[in-house]
Amino acid sequence: MGKDRKIDVVILGLLAHENLTGYDIKKRIDGTIGFFWKGSFGSIYPSLGEMEKQGLVQKKSDGVSGGREKIIYHITREGRAYLRKWLNDEKAVNELKYETLLKLYFGGVEKSEVTLKNIEIFEEQVKENLAILRMYKENLEKVLDKADHKYYYLTVTFGIDTYEAYLKWCKKAREFLVDAEK
Repeated sequence: MGKDRKIDVVILGLLAHENLTGYDIKKRIDGTIGFFWKGSFGSIYPSLGEMEKQGLVQKKSDGVSGGREKIIYHITREGRAYLRKWLNDEKAVNELKYETLLKLYFGGVEKSEVTLKNIEIFEEQVKENLAILRMYKENLEKVLDKADHKYYYLTVTFGIDTYEAYLKWCKKAREFLVDAEK
C-alpha cells in the first residue's frame, strides 16, 4: 500500500474474524476497539474501496434491505498476507492524544476551577469506559478457550489497568490543585 493507513489493518483484522458490511465495521470499531482506536465512515469506505482495488478485500451483494443494497466485505488471501506482514513488523507507533491533557498543559491561562472541572469530566468518562471494559472482561473470561478471545482479553485488561491508573492520577491531580490554591 502506498500510504501507511492503519485503518486498513483495522478493517483487515476485523474481516479476518468475520465478514462485515461497512456499517458493521464502524459498529465493531466503536464498540470494541474504540477505547484505543477510532475510525469514521469517511475513512472506512475509501479504505475498503482502495483495498478492493488492491485485491485485499472482496465485496458481494447480499440483496436489498430497506431499499438499499447490502454489501458484505470479506478478506482475501492477499489481505490475510498483508495483515500477517503488518503483525510481524516490529515497528509500532504508539501515540497518546488526550485533549484533557492538552487543556491541563495550558491550564495556567484560566482559573484552576476550569482545570478541576476538566479533570472531573475526564474522570467521569474514564469511569464509564472502565465499567464497560470490566463487563467485557467478565464476558471474555467465560470464553477464553475460543480462538481470538485471549487476545481480546489482554487488550481489555490493558485498558482496565490503564483506566484505573487514570483514576488514580485524577485524584492526585485534584488534590494537588486544591492544595496549591491554599
